[in-house]
Amino acid sequence: MRDRGLAPLAAATVIALVALTPTFAAAQSTNAAAPPRTPWGHPDLQGVWDFSTITPLERPDELAGKEFWTEEEAADLEQQALDRIERDARPSVVRTEPLPVTGSVGAVNLFWFGPNSDVVESRRTSLVVDPPDGKIPWTPEGLERSHARAARNERLAHGPEDRTIAERCILGFNSGPPIVPLGYNQNVQLFQTPDHVVILTEMVHDARIVPLDGRPHIADDVRQWRGDSRARWEGDTLVVETANFYLETWMRGSSPNMHLVERFRRADADTLLYEFTVADPTTWTSPWTAQVSMRKIEDPIFEYACHEGNLGLLNILVVARAEERAAAEADPGAR
Repeated sequence: MRDRGLAPLAAATVIALVALTPTFAAAQSTNAAAPPRTPWGHPDLQGVWDFSTITPLERPDELAGKEFWTEEEAADLEQQALDRIERDARPSVVRTEPLPVTGSVGAVNLFWFGPNSDVVESRRTSLVVDPPDGKIPWTPEGLERSHARAARNERLAHGPEDRTIAERCILGFNSGPPIVPLGYNQNVQLFQTPDHVVILTEMVHDARIVPLDGRPHIADDVRQWRGDSRARWEGDTLVVETANFYLETWMRGSSPNMHLVERFRRADADTLLYEFTVADPTTWTSPWTAQVSMRKIEDPIFEYACHEGNLGLLNILVVARAEERAAAEADPGAR
């Protein structure tokens, strides 16, 4: 959550249609030079990677049928993003006019957001590449669950379980799995050993330690917030498969039935191609796939403290109880 510079994202190799067994893996033999290797011979994916972009996960309705922006459209969108960040994130300490009763009270400025002002290099209008319309294929049940979860966040919280897992500092809203560009702290660091890979996201300092030794998944009745991940190599692509999720994930509408496949491949010295496919017949009518390129940076991962002492969540609950008391005092008959 700090200045990353404002250069565009490194070039992305984006494929028009990706299925559960995507051409993502096949493209490595024709589109990329041989990646650097670890001392034990695996492709070296280590380093800190920035995955920020303003390209939306889903294609907006107004762009239906439009797969790519023109150069001029992309440049205009990026300038709008810069202007919006500068305006909306200006710290209140520099304001000279009175603050309105409602609206922004001031927040962090552009320094903290980094380069979250670029569309993906391909100028694709969504990160979702399959289905080709760029839309997440919801089931009625999944869409209802997503709406119910959003509505829950609008009402007074009865307890911490009524708030999102991001607000509770359990998982970050962009840390995954899967990893999706959102907000800030959009950085991930990869570490490798001969039999493990570690995926450390900056948001909520979330680390997945994933075995590469072929061990089976844990028993189905054992569930975890991040799921249970296992990795393998398919050529020069690292494939991470995750199941056994506990309740919801950060992804709206998801259920414990979600099955996730992530693919990491080094396209060049400065670009890591990341792709994920999720499947859950209770949430989506078919598996869907998204892609994003990650840009290598020299900055370290910073410690993320979420909200110190969990006071943010405490204050949410204190205010909720105060509003309930005020409502009861205003209308004693409603008790």
